[in-house]
Amino acid sequence: MDAAPLKVAWIADFPVEWLADAPAELREAGRGHPATWQSVLLAEFERRTDLELHILALRKSVARDLRFERNGVTFHVLKTPGGLRAPSLFWVDTVVLRRALRGIQPALLHAWGTERGAGLVASRLGRPYVVTIQGLLTWYAELVPQSLYHRFATLFEPLTLRRARFATTEAAFSARYLRARYPQLAVHQVEHAPHWLFHRIERRPQTQPLRFISIGTLGHRKGSDLLLRALDQLRPEIDFQLILISESSRDFLRTVEPQVSSELWDRVAFKPNLTPAEIAAELATATVMVMPTRADTSPNAAKEAVVAGLPIVASEMGGIPDYVFPERNGLLFPSGDLPALVRQLRAACGHPLFSRGQVDEATLRQTREYLSPARMGESFAEVYRAVASAAPQSTIA
Repeated sequence: MDAAPLKVAWIADFPVEWLADAPAELREAGRGHPATWQSVLLAEFERRTDLELHILALRKSVARDLRFERNGVTFHVLKTPGGLRAPSLFWVDTVVLRRALRGIQPALLHAWGTERGAGLVASRLGRPYVVTIQGLLTWYAELVPQSLYHRFATLFEPLTLRRARFATTEAAFSARYLRARYPQLAVHQVEHAPHWLFHRIERRPQTQPLRFISIGTLGHRKGSDLLLRALDQLRPEIDFQLILISESSRDFLRTVEPQVSSELWDRVAFKPNLTPAEIAAELATATVMVMPTRADTSPNAAKEAVVAGLPIVASEMGGIPDYVFPERNGLLFPSGDLPALVRQLRAACGHPLFSRGQVDEATLRQTREYLSPARMGESFAEVYRAVASAAPQSTIA
């Protein structure tokens, strides 16, 4: 007799609003962060028969709890009162999720991130769990200023990780960081993979003018000021366009406009709220991606670029050196170093491959294997088996 599927419940800010076949009242709600790495893993798990997956997402925007099934996965969208989640130290989340889990009875929980209390809440629910680091907040706090909310969330990250027994993280760097500070924690490095469609892009690079692309929220942490200042310096000598897949944030632009010439903005196009397919279309024609982040564990946009075969100029930050290899598929520079960024952009524009929007083919095959969704799916399944095997039998009955 075949073993019963392992029942797993995700505590996740899953982007249910991005699902094309979600209930209408969800599709009509505003879209938040697409969290594409969760959607990629979901697609892999939909193919497996050894897992029974339940996804629990908390929303203040719904009128009532919603439950629906899709490709063998059950979604539970749970209504929560607005304005109380963080002020209650996520005890509101704890109560709502505990009630839902009584009906599901999962063998284990997968808590996605520390940013919105998922890992902290999982530690209160009395079930085996693994916490996935999406952004390493305590490390970010050492590098860049944080918003008020992220300063609040950072206070709870050490407590969350001291309580946990199992964690996953993307980069080799962050795995070392966690092991050094939390010796009780079994840390599994599982790289979050880009969607298969980025692996299969048919590249048609534009080179006249060069087409730079950058993806991410505008701001200091992502190095958006460095990007604009560097390109402004290169504007007199290089013919280029810059595609910014981001909202045009007035608050940020007010801070950077005095630092760049007015002529730069004639070469900049903002493209907000793109779907993954629309982003893939932009990557198909780009010449070079620029990723000047000051603090990131393993940015998804950089990974989408490298599996697409798009050269990248990026800061030597977090997990980026795990898949960006100088002179083969991109160039690296020290984080926050504006002169170095200018030099590397100039070098990319004169590079025999990168100036044509091309990368080394052997390196492309290597990075596609390393960042494969299938590899991600199997790695997380192995982590689930490890967590379930370590749990007392009474907790998973």
